[in-house]
Amino acid sequence: MHATIQIHELVWFLIIGGFAGWIASVLVKGSGLGVVGDVAVGVIGAFLGGIVAYEFDIAMYGFWRVFGMSIVGAVVLLVLLRAVTRPKSLVS
Repeated sequence: MHATIQIHELVWFLIIGGFAGWIASVLVKGSGLGVVGDVAVGVIGAFLGGIVAYEFDIAMYGFWRVFGMSIVGAVVLLVLLRAVTRPKSLVS
C-alpha cells in the first residue's frame, strides 16, 4: 500500500508542530526561536516523540495524546539544543 500525504494534512502537521514548539519554548524558559524555529522544533519533536512512543510500545491515538507527545519531544529537543549551543560563560 502506497501512502501519500494530502496538502491539508501537511498544513495541520505544521500548525500543530508550531504550537508544540511554541509551548515547549515557553516550558523550557527561554526566548523563542521565532515562528520558523518553533515550527521546526515542534515538527522534529513530534517525530522524536513518535519514535520514543514506538520504541516503548506506547499507543498514541487521539489528538491530545499525539499533541502531548509532540510537546514532550519538542521539550527534550530544546533541552538538548540549549545544552549543546549554550555559550560558556567566562569567569574573570
